[in-house]
Amino acid sequence: QPVEATDDAFWDQFWADTATSVQDVFALVPAAEIRAVREESPSNLATLCYKAVEKLVQGAESGCHTEKERQIVLNCSRLLTRILPYIFEDPDWRGFFWSTVPGAGRGGGDEDDENARPLAESLLLAVTDLLFCPDFTVQSHRRSTVDTAEDIHSIDSCEYIWEAGVGFAHSPQPNYIHDLNRTELLKLLLTCFSEAMYLPPSSDSSNINPWVQFFCSTENRHALPLFTSLLNIVCAYDPVGYGIPYNHLLFSDYREPLVEEAAQVLIVTLDYDSSTSSSPTVDGTTTGTAMDDVDPPGLDNLFVNYLSRIHREEDFQFILKGVARLLSNPLVQTYLPNSAKKIQFHQELLVLFWKLCDFNKKFLFFVLKSSDVLDILVPILYFLNDARADQSRVGLMHIGVFILLLLSGERNFGVRLNKPYSVRVPMDIPVFTGTHADLLIIVFHKIITSGHQRLQPLFDCLLTIVVNVSPYLKSLSMVAANKLLHLLEAFSTTWFLFSAIQNHHLVFFLLEVFNNIIQYQFDGNSNLVYAVIRKRNVFHQLANLPTDSQSIQKGLQRKKKTPEPISRTNSQDGVSMEGSHPAAPAEPGTLKTSLVATPGIDKLTEKSQVSEDGTMRSLEPEASQLSPEGNPPTALSDGEPWSGEASHSRRDRRRLSSSSSSGQWTPTSDWVMSWKSKLPLQTIMRLLQVLVPQVEKICIDKGLTDESEILKFLQHGTLVGLLPVPHPILIRKYQANSGTAMWFRTYMWGVIYLRNVDPPIWYDTDVKLFEIQRV
Repeated sequence: QPVEATDDAFWDQFWADTATSVQDVFALVPAAEIRAVREESPSNLATLCYKAVEKLVQGAESGCHTEKERQIVLNCSRLLTRILPYIFEDPDWRGFFWSTVPGAGRGGGDEDDENARPLAESLLLAVTDLLFCPDFTVQSHRRSTVDTAEDIHSIDSCEYIWEAGVGFAHSPQPNYIHDLNRTELLKLLLTCFSEAMYLPPSSDSSNINPWVQFFCSTENRHALPLFTSLLNIVCAYDPVGYGIPYNHLLFSDYREPLVEEAAQVLIVTLDYDSSTSSSPTVDGTTTGTAMDDVDPPGLDNLFVNYLSRIHREEDFQFILKGVARLLSNPLVQTYLPNSAKKIQFHQELLVLFWKLCDFNKKFLFFVLKSSDVLDILVPILYFLNDARADQSRVGLMHIGVFILLLLSGERNFGVRLNKPYSVRVPMDIPVFTGTHADLLIIVFHKIITSGHQRLQPLFDCLLTIVVNVSPYLKSLSMVAANKLLHLLEAFSTTWFLFSAIQNHHLVFFLLEVFNNIIQYQFDGNSNLVYAVIRKRNVFHQLANLPTDSQSIQKGLQRKKKTPEPISRTNSQDGVSMEGSHPAAPAEPGTLKTSLVATPGIDKLTEKSQVSEDGTMRSLEPEASQLSPEGNPPTALSDGEPWSGEASHSRRDRRRLSSSSSSGQWTPTSDWVMSWKSKLPLQTIMRLLQVLVPQVEKICIDKGLTDESEILKFLQHGTLVGLLPVPHPILIRKYQANSGTAMWFRTYMWGVIYLRNVDPPIWYDTDVKLFEIQRV
């Protein structure tokens, strides 16, 4: 039966109980019952929600001075966390919290203006007030008796920021009760924001989350201190426990659940499509580069706005040090096993780091200004290498690669990679002596040759990163040089080149890497030059690639005999580092969430040319943008990404490669000739023409079979005046677009869904943003 809203005795039993935890509430209120009430007595569900919000509002008004009030606030918060997902999964109910409750005045008729607030707004404002409630979620500044207790409306919450760091110098005494209370309220906020999970993915970026929009607007008087509290709590966290190994075993860490919750709430409030915020020009493309002083992004989202306006060096240092410390935490595990608490929220941290670099260009330049960027690079390479065989961690692979792509668009990143790599994090890669650039190339080679099938769409990105940094690499180790040539060998087999429309791009990227190093860094790179000479037949085969139909068919026949995409033999892997474990596939039954496709590399990046003085200018997108509509974004790349001249539009490309009746693409002679003629082999052929006879002569004269003598000769050799005129350096810089914005949204919510298992907030509800799959 419908229960009257005025029947307090009935409703109070839901929150009066003292000894409950959020787990109890989940156990006591089963999903089936919530759905049954929703279908059969909707008025009761509506009253329950309204009453629970009313209790939170009353708690925020009074300041929660008694234990009883605090208990009621926590119970209402747990109850709403339990119920909200079932409101969101039903489209008819979704608007409920945005309606005003008729006649729900608190007595006096003079409060009518207050009553006009939608329930959602009252809820969010009450929660933000409660997050700065003295003696409940923050330390009270007054040391006197109750009667002068602080009035919650007169306090300046900026004095109650939770942790020292950005914009706040005072570090409050840790108080685990406050941490637990904050964690419960943040869980409720995250649940409010999770309405996004119940809408299918759409490329329409106008799809704004009304909860986040209101929460991050000027209506929220605590927006600034809350943003700062969340950011500082995350960046100041030290999981080791005050620097004493094994200390976490002595006392339970109340801070970690709060830090996780804070990181999740923070990245959700920053879910903002920056690609739509620059000004469109006449033809609909966006103008404005990173360096233009346009308005800071997100004037309508204060969290994005504050993030983009952080500018003090010491704030940047605090954020970077904090993120690097936390990302390196799983790597520290390997020196003293179990000495530090192993954190699990590295994916949220990577999203946060991405947002920082994307929304705050000054932060990006700060990161690249010193070799501190390597403290971010090494953990990312560790995660990429570790997750390469695990289907449930495809999302982690993508975000790691996206961050490296973003960084590689800046010259400083390539320069920083020349720093010798001396940290010995046990990784399942061959032992080598060299620089961070060698580490990057060796890990990328490992991903390409021994990752699982679903990583193939990332190959373009991985090689683009190598191309972007290649002009700055002073000296590659022999191990890394051999890896690059092994990739070229694998990608230039005829069956690989002829078996998919975009496979030849990978060969172009690799040739561009070799050209950049030979033209701009020849002097220190005798290892690479030697490897090129040893594998010269690969380049000759490419130059003489057959283009007649018969050879194409023969090349494709070979594929049927070699199903393995890239042979792992002859890559001279050698011994892996000691203490490392091979990358393991996911355990069968592991849950994972589906992801939307990522845009092709041509959509992800825009080309910039580096001029003599090191400045970059953006190159006009080629005419290829006039492609026929309706193509899947990832299937084809928009134009030859390497040729300066106008490339074929997709329509021409279709003509060059006939489609068979089954709709399957088949390679044709014209198609092979169209790109073979553009292979940039001149520089390498000239190098071989000059050096091979000299090296052979030395071997014959001195009877040499010893590598070191040849390397010594190559080190002192020079090609000045013998090579073609150096080509301009082309960098493909990441550019924001709605496709990646949508990818980040599905990835982020997928991570949050899977990480919140105790209690399982969204489990078994009808989520639409992604599918939950088992490996």
